[in-house]
Amino acid sequence: MKTPLFRLLFLVVLGVSLTRCSISLSGVSLDPELRTFFVPNFKNNAENAQPSLSITLTEALKDKVRTESRLILSENDPDIEFKGTLVDYRISAEAPRTGESTAINRLTITLAVEYYNNRKNEQVWKRNFSFFYDFSSSVDFSAVEEDAIRSISNQLMEDIFNAAFSNW
Repeated sequence: MKTPLFRLLFLVVLGVSLTRCSISLSGVSLDPELRTFFVPNFKNNAENAQPSLSITLTEALKDKVRTESRLILSENDPDIEFKGTLVDYRISAEAPRTGESTAINRLTITLAVEYYNNRKNEQVWKRNFSFFYDFSSSVDFSAVEEDAIRSISNQLMEDIFNAAFSNW
């Protein structure tokens, strides 16, 4: 007789406990009181970067947060906010060959991102995120630029998202 009552009581206590905890789905950990986010357009301080790249990266972060968390995009009094600056867009030679040429070139993009919790009126962190894409020096950069930017952007957004919402 006590077993069904005990199970019912256990399930009720478990249910109440889970509603009080932060929500964690697939590694995402959010305070239940956080409901909205905002990402103003990133500034572009990188030399040689496409003028629209900072906007592309801003939209990528908005999409990442919107699709992989329960947060709603809102400009009006957001609970959390990401501010960022595109600080570096650089192509460098990575694999020297005999003579004066290289076998591989590397595009590196670096973003400086600040993460704010407006509910607590605090800056949670400020850090740089950087990633690269290697391509053959025999290929014209304009032929791989779009793929390179997409690949780098995907990894940068994953890193920013994990830093903000996964306890890594």
